[in-house]
Amino acid sequence: MSRLTGGGPAAPRPARELTAVSADGSRIHVEVFGPEDAPAVVLAHGWTCSIAFWAEQIRDLSADHRVIAYDQRGHGRTPQVGRSGYSTAALADDLEAVLAATLAPGEKAVLAGHSMGGMTIMAAADRPGLRDHAAAVLLCSTGPARLVAESLVVPIRPGGLRSRLTRGILGARAPLGPVTPVSRKVLKYATMGPGSAPDRVDACARIVHACPRPARVAWSHVLAELDLEAGLADLTQPVAVLVGTADRLTPPVHARTIAAALPRCVGLVELAGMGHMTPVEAPEVVTGQIRELTVTYLGVKEDA
Repeated sequence: MSRLTGGGPAAPRPARELTAVSADGSRIHVEVFGPEDAPAVVLAHGWTCSIAFWAEQIRDLSADHRVIAYDQRGHGRTPQVGRSGYSTAALADDLEAVLAATLAPGEKAVLAGHSMGGMTIMAAADRPGLRDHAAAVLLCSTGPARLVAESLVVPIRPGGLRSRLTRGILGARAPLGPVTPVSRKVLKYATMGPGSAPDRVDACARIVHACPRPARVAWSHVLAELDLEAGLADLTQPVAVLVGTADRLTPPVHARTIAAALPRCVGLVELAGMGHMTPVEAPEVVTGQIRELTVTYLGVKEDA
């Protein structure tokens, strides 16, 4: 059971849990919150995170939405897979499996993806499952390509040295170990804005440190070679894009690239001073963006 702590009260217990089976047989852990007959929202978390990352959104939205959240393969309660099982195609397969397992044929939902979750949606842009079920999309703190080259985690001028150092840091095989004052400080620098509250930093640190090392390393290699930019033309649903101006992992250049390439971008929001972990750093804004999409594209009443 996902118990979501730090940065606020725990989210409600899921109404039900299930397992979606992906194209390669991988079993994906899924939790559903809120009324079964309510409009649907699907949440895809990022690298080294889990369902717990969406605590604030789940607690707010599940009052009047059916919130579907799942653990990406190798994260949370979804098992790790062999080395060949980590790929952008696998991300798309898993999302299609979750949509098929939780939504009725032709049923529409708003999809929100943070970081690797946003990359998941971009990877699935041309998939029938996404076309059939996505009414609208929120891409939050994410990028389509050149993640290593554009990263600002290493504070030196762009170029080969910075890229090599960044690749080494993101793909480090050393265990993260327990959460300590030093590790919290490192995580805050790399992933969060300078004004992030200590309890929110602690919540993110505990989630990230819980990610199994093999999955963390395997996904880092996939992300280092990511190239989804050409497929953005296939993401024809209404798409809102959100990023923090202090995001070092996927800086605003990525959000602007995505917004310019989308056939139907319905908004680009840049949050001053926020880092990469926007659903935790600015939960009201992220939840508000999701609600706005459900009102506009699922016909949800604003006072529901």
